[in-house]
Order: sequence, then C-alpha cells, then structure tokens
Amino acid sequence: MTTETIYGTILVTLDGTPSDRAIIEHIKRLAKLANSRLVLLHVADGWAARTYGRDAVSREIAEDTAYLETVRAEFQSAGIPAEAELAFGDPSKEIIKWVKQKGCDLVAMSTHGHRFLADVFLGTTASRVQHNVSAPVLLLRAK
Repeated sequence: MTTETIYGTILVTLDGTPSDRAIIEHIKRLAKLANSRLVLLHVADGWAARTYGRDAVSREIAEDTAYLETVRAEFQSAGIPAEAELAFGDPSKEIIKWVKQKGCDLVAMSTHGHRFLADVFLGTTASRVQHNVSAPVLLLRAK
C-alpha cells in the first residue's frame, strides 16, 4: 500500500487559536507526501452558533469564516487541495458527526495538553473524538 491511498482525505480540525499552527505545519508536510486532499473544519461554539446553528449571524462566525478561508488559501498556495467547512455547536459532537457522515482517512488535531480538573469530568475534545470515530486520529500537542 502506498501513501497515496492511505490518506486520501485528511480532516484537519482547527480551533482558531495559535495552537493550530502546530497541526497546520505538520499536515502541510504530510499532505504533500501523501498527495492528500484536506478538509479544514472549525466548530463555532459561541452562544449564537449553539442557539441558531447555520442560521446564526455574529462577529464570531464572521471571524471564524475569514480564519478558515485564510488557512485554506495557505494550503492552496502550497499546492495542497483544501476546502473549509464551518460547523455549529459542541466541537466534539460536531467533529464526530462530520467523520461519521462524510468519512475521511485521517483526523488531525492539535491538543492543548490541558490537565485541568474539568478535563477529568468532561473529557477533552480530542479524547472524545479519538474514542468515537473509526478513522485514525493524529494528535499533535501544541507548543
């Protein structure tokens, strides 16, 4: 099996924070090696997004959309086919739903490495995704 068939589609989850740089830079190299197509997914999870979903209009959503387009253009300019999608609601639920509905060959996520008490009770987004999808999950700890 060659790398061209292993990671045809990589879902890259972005949270719109500086920790995204770690996964973006790593995936640039991997996507070129594997000749992958990327889907960049950000889940808007503010009040408007959780309340109104796709009908939500807010500064957060406008900023999220612009951010996704900037990252998509960065990959495109590096010769990597990429599309951007914005989901609305709880990040872990929306990422899991996306993977189950649309499918991908790899899910790539940055993790913050938090060790807060809330993580013990609520679970991190990365952990929830990792345990609820059948696709392999690449977790890269942000610096």
